[in-house]
Amino acid sequence: MKKRALTLVGLAGALTVAGLMTSCTTIKPTTPVVVAGGTASAPPPSPREFRAAWVSTVANIDWPTRPNLNGAQQRAEAIAILERAKSLNLNAVVLQVRPSADAIYPSKLEPWTEYLTGAQGAAPQPAYDPLAFWVAEAHARGLQLHAWFNPYRARHSGAKSPVSSNHIAKMNPAAVKSYGKFLWMDPAEEAASKQTLDVVLDVVKRYDIDGVHIDDYFYPYPIEAPGVAGEAAALDGNGVIGSNGAAKPELDFPDQPAWQRYLSAGGKLDRAGWRRQNVNRLIEALYTGIHREKSWVLFGISPFGLGKPALRPAGIAGFSQYDKLYADAELWLANGWLDYLSPQLYWAIAPKPQAYPVLLDYWVAQNGKGRHIWPGLFTSRIGAPTKDFPPEEILQQISVTRARPAASGHVHFSMAALMQNRKGISDQLLAGQYASQALVPASPWLGSEAPGAPLVMAKREAGAVVLKLAPGKDNAHYAIWSRYGNEWRFAVVPASRANWSLPDDSKLGAASAVFVNAVDRLGNESTPLSVLAK
Repeated sequence: MKKRALTLVGLAGALTVAGLMTSCTTIKPTTPVVVAGGTASAPPPSPREFRAAWVSTVANIDWPTRPNLNGAQQRAEAIAILERAKSLNLNAVVLQVRPSADAIYPSKLEPWTEYLTGAQGAAPQPAYDPLAFWVAEAHARGLQLHAWFNPYRARHSGAKSPVSSNHIAKMNPAAVKSYGKFLWMDPAEEAASKQTLDVVLDVVKRYDIDGVHIDDYFYPYPIEAPGVAGEAAALDGNGVIGSNGAAKPELDFPDQPAWQRYLSAGGKLDRAGWRRQNVNRLIEALYTGIHREKSWVLFGISPFGLGKPALRPAGIAGFSQYDKLYADAELWLANGWLDYLSPQLYWAIAPKPQAYPVLLDYWVAQNGKGRHIWPGLFTSRIGAPTKDFPPEEILQQISVTRARPAASGHVHFSMAALMQNRKGISDQLLAGQYASQALVPASPWLGSEAPGAPLVMAKREAGAVVLKLAPGKDNAHYAIWSRYGNEWRFAVVPASRANWSLPDDSKLGAASAVFVNAVDRLGNESTPLSVLAK
């Protein structure tokens, strides 16, 4: 894979900077819509669904759209993305902060990424901290910010600038291996795993992020010896396959020095099992370390979407991450070493060897610890030059996911498709599946204590009921219910807001009842507080 407010005029300006105006339509913010359920005296339960999009920095896929934008232009593009996410009723963005052992933020551990300035190691000008900016602006809009790290890639095949002097390939070359056109941190080298763990925990300590997210790049996707293949062939359901359908020789990952050390020390695993053990140790260390620092920060993984061959349902076939990337995602679920799994289910619903519903059911069945399952959707395939999806495919995949209570959300790859409103997908989402806001599902295994009640006063002003809000203990958001006639309407408001207005309805008049719940960082809600009743 991959992987506060602008006026509408301001949003258009930001999108012009991003070069997106020709393919984008303006999506206007909507008023809260009717939510089913509730009674005359009590609102329904708050709707819950993780709705997110990946924001890729590698190769300037999503942000920034070019590597030579100045700081002000980068910030304008970020604001445009966050405004679009908010207007679409998403509740999270997954921002790539470490594309290739480099950073979009000031770090003593790794250099600035070239995707900001065109040169690895060069800071954006005028100087600012992009990650701090993204976190603050996301939270101001009530959005979660998950920091996305590539765990092992050290240099992308498309990189253009020289490797910086403070990059791990220069500082510790023994920990980095060449593989085709890539540089890769060797998962078997302790220094490489320590580097990734230190980088992630540094961000957890220094930034107010809501989640840590790692992608599907563990050991690299196999490439043909001596040609190229990689993840594109895997996505087609295959590995390195020739025109006659037979497997071609693959270039083995050059981890011989570490393998020999392991054998000399009496190691008993075969090489594949040893490689999986190397990755497993990092996954467990990340989960433990993140929650030791901040218990509320979620740890998510987005592995390749096909599971272990020995466990697959009948009819499912294709590339094995278990055997080729040495990623044992089933084990991570079984051991509870993550808070959410976002398997990249980048195939269509129609029956075939990678059918979306069958794969989703597979991952749900592996989830014995009851962690979140939030599948990744290939929304950027809408309008693609080949093998494109119609928008209806993504809409139906969301409906399929919602039909499974154990799968409580989804993530779009990537934000570019929603920014460009490809074939009207953003309009259709807002008119249908995303017509109302939703809270991120709670994570009770990390804590289930209800937050303190907020302080709320309601005041009648011309044409609206205005709420004066003050947070209680551990308040991150407010869930606000208002009743107009027999209709309940829902809104999610960041706890940083001191005021919130509930405009009169043109037909139903003023809100006749208002309830406010406090929501903490883990999604726990306080008892609904009635602040207005007639």
